[in-house]
Amino acid sequence: MRRSSLFSRFAAKVAVAAGQPLTFTLAFAVILVWAASGPLFGFSDTWQLVINTGTTIVTFLMVFLIQNTQNRDGVAIQIKLDELIRASERAHNALLDLEELDEAELRKLRDRYEALAERARQDLGSLLDTGTPEIGPPGR
Repeated sequence: MRRSSLFSRFAAKVAVAAGQPLTFTLAFAVILVWAASGPLFGFSDTWQLVINTGTTIVTFLMVFLIQNTQNRDGVAIQIKLDELIRASERAHNALLDLEELDEAELRKLRDRYEALAERARQDLGSLLDTGTPEIGPPGR
């Protein structure tokens, strides 16, 4: 398999590092140091501008890095789910790639599955509920 791009690898490492307790502790320490330095700088506009600018820049950059990581994770999960559907003998291959359907089509399918779930709950007297009827293609 092809290795991911330099940016994707960097984004993944930053996202992992950003979620660590040590990173939170470091960020919290920076805020404490900044707050404690307030009296030293007379709570000036420049003192406030430093934290506002710093947090804005970090937030702005983190949004893109974390979004890249989440996009890649989402695509990987969809591919894995598609493979599970494809490999399952009684699964409906029409359910592959559902994320590409529009909202109305997704609502129709969701309503069908909710109806199946409701029927299965009503028939819960039996522990085996694998004999559910076919759902058919959208629009039927």
